[in-house]
Amino acid sequence: MTENEISNRIIGAAIDVHKVLGPGLLESAYKECLYYKLLKNDFYVEKEKAMPLIFEEIVLECGYRIDLLVENKVVIEIKCVEALNDIHTAQTLTYIYETRRL
Repeated sequence: MTENEISNRIIGAAIDVHKVLGPGLLESAYKECLYYKLLKNDFYVEKEKAMPLIFEEIVLECGYRIDLLVENKVVIEIKCVEALNDIHTAQTLTYIYETRRL
């Protein structure tokens, strides 16, 4: 399954979760429900995946965590905010970059 196919199915699952739960909950509630929904749909999903930071030749365990990593291909960072900011994009891009370096 390609990243686009995986992403389309993830988006569908996320919409289903949001339709049931509605707005206004904590990120952790949406994450747990989406995690459950993706597992139910036969995806390999890692929750709170540790993400080390690689600096020069050392690997630093800085406490970064990817909300959900699906099929070792798609990073999901759940946000419950009025609007996405540049820092949210930077965080997700960092996770994507660092997962490719591992």
